Amino acid sequence: MTRKEAFIALNMVPHLGPVRLRRLLDIFDSPDRVLSAKRNELQAVDGLNQALIDSLASWESAVDLQGELARIHEFGATVLTFEDADYPTLLREIHDPPTVLYVWGKLEPRDHHAIGIVGSRRTSHYGLECAKKISYQIAYAGLTVVSGLARGIDTASHQGALAAKGRTVAVLGTGLHHLYPAENRPLAEKIVSAGAVVTEFPMDTTPDRQTFPMRNRIISGWGFGLLVVEAGINSGALISASQAADQGRNLYAVPGPIDRPTSHGTNRLIQQGAKLVMSVDDILEDLQTLFPKAPELRPSKPPDIEGDLLKVYEAITSRETPIDEIIQRSGLGASLATVALLQLEMRHLVKQLPGKYFVKLL
Repeated sequence: MTRKEAFIALNMVPHLGPVRLRRLLDIFDSPDRVLSAKRNELQAVDGLNQALIDSLASWESAVDLQGELARIHEFGATVLTFEDADYPTLLREIHDPPTVLYVWGKLEPRDHHAIGIVGSRRTSHYGLECAKKISYQIAYAGLTVVSGLARGIDTASHQGALAAKGRTVAVLGTGLHHLYPAENRPLAEKIVSAGAVVTEFPMDTTPDRQTFPMRNRIISGWGFGLLVVEAGINSGALISASQAADQGRNLYAVPGPIDRPTSHGTNRLIQQGAKLVMSVDDILEDLQTLFPKAPELRPSKPPDIEGDLLKVYEAITSRETPIDEIIQRSGLGASLATVALLQLEMRHLVKQLPGKYFVKLL
């Protein structure tokens, strides 16, 4: 058994988490020595309950190591331990770093310079567009976007990074055989070509109430900070924010309208000290040690528009804007403004919402 295989086996032992494993490694020196420890040796270790002692003493009856190695190989994944150079540097430093990381895709040294992005699964159009835009800017600036592949803000964050042809990492709360949600498999496959899908859970692990909070500590601990784009007052994203604070990470939040429940959590984070973010510049200015000269970002103004198109585009505010307000702000008549809006839609620069409201897509 290799050292890495021993870590994979230990990661599959019931009741054994990363904190207790670190304690066992301090005593027994190596992962294979932990697996071969006698029951009386384990009983002499402070802090081990009987269930864990039983699991370790009879691990071969509970852990199908050869089957797991075969599943990893057949899936095309690789495994990192916290001893490997490719293991995220900052993640290794948290209180309870994952024993192993299953990696579908490829991690690169630049993925050590990353920021986590989280938010609500049930989100508004405003939240989705903010997540896409800021993730695009972050990835374009050379940072890796780390999120959780969930519906809503997570999905938009990965999409924004991919649109910028940048790096993104999706952290799962399941094993690789059970991607969740299932409809995001095509997105996961795109991420693999521009980053990686990772998890600490064995291949056949299904989701439950414990796996996602465990997943969240990886998202918050991977990079130098965590950005919360949109979150209600009871959103799970706030748990990630609390974990980020405990891990000593920078905490960022995008403000939202005060009359929207989906903004209550992020606005409260700002009240409590999270840095308000309106663009990537608010994040990059904290990164002078990593980026002495911040990379020049792509212009936020769409290219190649002028005249009526530019007037109408600039008349659309950062929120959903009714057509009457667009006509008034642009100074054009209703017919000219309507024609310009149609052309902007065809160029995928704006989108029409129900009730003749319009939003910018870039």
